[in-house]
Amino acid sequence: MAEGLVKFFLKVFSGITTTELGKTITVFIVSMLPLIELRGGLIAAALLNINFFKAFIVCYIANILPVPFILWLIRIVLNWMATIKLFKKIVNWLNEKVQKKKGKIEKYGYLGIFLFVGIPLPGTGAWTGALIAAMLDMDRKKSFVAIAIGIFAAGVIMSILSYGILKSII
Repeated sequence: MAEGLVKFFLKVFSGITTTELGKTITVFIVSMLPLIELRGGLIAAALLNINFFKAFIVCYIANILPVPFILWLIRIVLNWMATIKLFKKIVNWLNEKVQKKKGKIEKYGYLGIFLFVGIPLPGTGAWTGALIAAMLDMDRKKSFVAIAIGIFAAGVIMSILSYGILKSII
């Protein structure tokens, strides 16, 4: 799924990927997007032949950038959204998703957040990890550290896949 989304965004940004700056901006934007995040950013970077170290740094920064905003502001946004009929179903759906993950995250605490973000599986990542931490009222600073380390771990795993296995296939 992630690879398909990445290819879609590479087509969308194809006009600017002719320059090194354009490639970097594309990878930065892809890495900031929910669901795709650093995982997709590293795939895009590998497909665009961006230097591994540059790609890792750009993807990491782009993926971690939204985390403080999610940790500190998402509850305010969701509470506001819950007052609007159009968005109430989305808020309820998110609450149900968080409640399903609640037991496992609370059992392992910040280690659970780290593992949730760090193991690159569909539906996991910094956006979701920050959302869960915020909705469970976990300490924001500790959650940020766990998420930051989780992003790094996911980056290492995805680098091996994107720049190792993927590069050898292409």
